[in-house]
Amino acid sequence: MSATVVDSVETLPAPDVRRDEFADLYDQYVGDVDLPTTEWLTRLKLQRPRRNTRCLGESTRLLKRATDVVVSSIMLVILAPVMLLVAIAVRLTSRGPIIFKQTRVGLNLRNPKPDRRHRATDELPDGIDRRDPNRDRRRDRGYGKPFTLYKFRTMKIDAEKNGAQFAVKGDPRVTCIGRFLRKTRLDELPQLWNVLRGEMTLVGPRPERPEFIETLSAEIPNYINRLGLKPGLTGLAQVINGYDNNIESFRRKVNLDLLYLQNCCFWNDLKILVRTIRVVLTGSGAL
Repeated sequence: MSATVVDSVETLPAPDVRRDEFADLYDQYVGDVDLPTTEWLTRLKLQRPRRNTRCLGESTRLLKRATDVVVSSIMLVILAPVMLLVAIAVRLTSRGPIIFKQTRVGLNLRNPKPDRRHRATDELPDGIDRRDPNRDRRRDRGYGKPFTLYKFRTMKIDAEKNGAQFAVKGDPRVTCIGRFLRKTRLDELPQLWNVLRGEMTLVGPRPERPEFIETLSAEIPNYINRLGLKPGLTGLAQVINGYDNNIESFRRKVNLDLLYLQNCCFWNDLKILVRTIRVVLTGSGAL
């Protein structure tokens, strides 16, 4: 049975209606009987569910960032020869750039706010509407902070000529060397630079593409709540759920990301990193 520890430095703001709603959401997701088994994960004894990274104790946040800087710096130096060989292999086996850049969505710290809108026609004469008819801020999509993610290119340069799409098993868009890189996760090594820059963390939720988030948010209620932590190079969902390419796998990812948020601590990060090594060596969950 997994150990239970208390996060003694937990930041606990005064309760409000939104937090009570989030507590119900957390119970709904993590109480799902279809959630993959995670007995090895240390459970923290919290007074109330965490909403985002601001709810982590200060020591947890500082230790997590220090670990990111130290580990990513060391790995970039140690793995430099491997990354050089991968770069050469990508260059020799397909046309296109060695490094693939893609916009992803990162940390989201926005809280829902009450609707303070009122009818402009109540204030202006003759029913004049002061709003710009070509822009409605209510339709703006602000899911999280966007950033540029770096990977070794594993697909052909015209892979998305028909628009953004999820990868599938046996995807013909993947290059010959790309299949090996995806299976061994070597294609993700450049993301250590994202970690060092502070855009990502070693352990956290998988960063999603903005093109997919709107669709997923419509299909999966409260999907956006999984972005309460910085996106991770690896994470609980990544080592258990593998690659996501259908709605059910995305639902499980939300469950696991919320579970990790509630139990985020240095000890659990170490456990996840160790299991990541096993995933890399076995190639499980790759497409």
